[in-house]
Amino acid sequence: MTGAARIPLNDYGVLGEPPAPGEWTPTLTVSVVIPAYRAERTLPLTLASLARQTYPAHLMEVVVVDDGERPMEPPPESSAGPLPERLRVIRPRGGAWGRASACAAGAEAAQGEVILYLDADLVLFPEHVEAQMRWHHLADYLVVLGHLRFVPGLDEVPASEVLAAVEAGAVPKLFAEQDATPQWTERRWDQTDDLRAAGFGAFSVMVGATASLPARLLRAAGGLDASLVLGEDTELGYRLAQAGAVFVPDRLSRCWHLGRSTVMRREPDVKRHNWPHLAERVPSFRWLRRHPQRTYLVPYVEVVVEAGDASFEEVRATVDAVLAGRLPDVRVTVVGPWGRLGGGRRDPLGDPSLDLRLVLACYQGEPRVRFREAVPDDCFPVPFRFHCPPGWVPSRGTIGSVVKHADRQRLGIVSLALDEREDGRVVYARLERTAAIRRARHCAGPGDDLGDLVHEMYGTVWDAGDKWGFLPAALAATTAPPAPGRAWTDAPGETGPRGERGVRGKAGPRGERGARGEAGATGETGARGKAGAARALRSRSSRRRGGLSLSGPRPLRRTARLRHTARLRRTARRLRRRLRALVRPA
Repeated sequence: MTGAARIPLNDYGVLGEPPAPGEWTPTLTVSVVIPAYRAERTLPLTLASLARQTYPAHLMEVVVVDDGERPMEPPPESSAGPLPERLRVIRPRGGAWGRASACAAGAEAAQGEVILYLDADLVLFPEHVEAQMRWHHLADYLVVLGHLRFVPGLDEVPASEVLAAVEAGAVPKLFAEQDATPQWTERRWDQTDDLRAAGFGAFSVMVGATASLPARLLRAAGGLDASLVLGEDTELGYRLAQAGAVFVPDRLSRCWHLGRSTVMRREPDVKRHNWPHLAERVPSFRWLRRHPQRTYLVPYVEVVVEAGDASFEEVRATVDAVLAGRLPDVRVTVVGPWGRLGGGRRDPLGDPSLDLRLVLACYQGEPRVRFREAVPDDCFPVPFRFHCPPGWVPSRGTIGSVVKHADRQRLGIVSLALDEREDGRVVYARLERTAAIRRARHCAGPGDDLGDLVHEMYGTVWDAGDKWGFLPAALAATTAPPAPGRAWTDAPGETGPRGERGVRGKAGPRGERGARGEAGATGETGARGKAGAARALRSRSSRRRGGLSLSGPRPLRRTARLRHTARLRRTARRLRRRLRALVRPA
């Protein structure tokens, strides 16, 4: 769909209030997918509550995926309740098991435009499905989360009593709200204005007990990861966020959860099981990635270096600097015409493709470096992509600092002007947020510029690259780059990212944005991009005139600061040793 509604960050309030249940005409079809494992007692109650939904029956189908070791026995007629009009029961493929596999099998068999995942131990209020479907008629990249409360299980409440309440339309009166236990996600809803202010972390509260999303969005995100047997809903939520999704909790989409969840009963065991799997697949959970040097299945940042006509030395200087950075959780993609490097006889020293061959040979054994013929559209599911021109060297903390700045300021693109060529072309590095690029591409209509859309929904900024620790490769070998956020200057009053910025545009639902200039998704600098880069370069030039030239040596005051810091550290170590001696038992 082109020309879709443009939602900034996760602030879906721009869509307005959805229609009240019963006061609108639905048109979208929905497939309710229910993974069922040993659910013979509760599933009939879930199906009965689905048969009493207010959403039109001809627009709703129910797909039950029987994930047990053997097919479920049908319930006895005495306890069987009403069934949805369009109901199918399927089995997962041979050898597949677990909730993720069952959900994937159900989504594959589903025919609806929207997929609604439900647990097999829920009793739905009559408007549950309709309340979620209202939102999907407003925008086609929403993930809607239902509102559930935990109540006593069937060991305490007879199934016949629950079924009678369903048939009488009295599900809301079955339990008292004050006696039910809220789901842990409800606290997060309360803290973030129902996720409108949750920003990039909205995905973390996605729980698959009751959640709906467009089938096309599910396919674009790759579906559920069938290799996970627990935590698959959180991991899917992360990938949906990288695909540009917006997460909407709906408090009218209510239901009762019969019995306590596995997390409530065995929370320490669930965390112990899930965290290693999520650490590999969800880079946004930085607290799970504390090792200072290791890499993961999904890196945090993909750095793209386009070899082009650059020399081997220039490419190596850039790639080596990235790999030596303080952020080890990176992957480097070197783009070049690798396919033309044949294996036939050639002059080893006079080969016109010698530089490319040397780059390829230099990183054959480096697992963090890969080679591609062209720059992909994006780096999904990696959350960030950093374009770095060859021949420019970032400091050890540059990439991590730029990413932190983009997160703090909630930016979609950060462009750093490095130099201006004689022909007027601007050399720049650029950080792109995958979620912003994906959403902009989804919302783009004919003639829309992706950079403009990113600016509108997330915000973009231009700044001078030297402020963030970039150096030309020719100087990097003999000159220590500045710390990120400190300009190459001795002039008083110069500030880092928290001080005076170059050209900046911060997206938000309301208010003015600064002047902007952003490169398009293809890397071409448009008119606004040139203006933004020019301002950043003028700021850089003024710092040269007022302070230190980039070609000059580092000021002695930096050396003095380093020596002072070293003395303070030595003093602190001596004090710690004395304190330990004082408190050491005799």
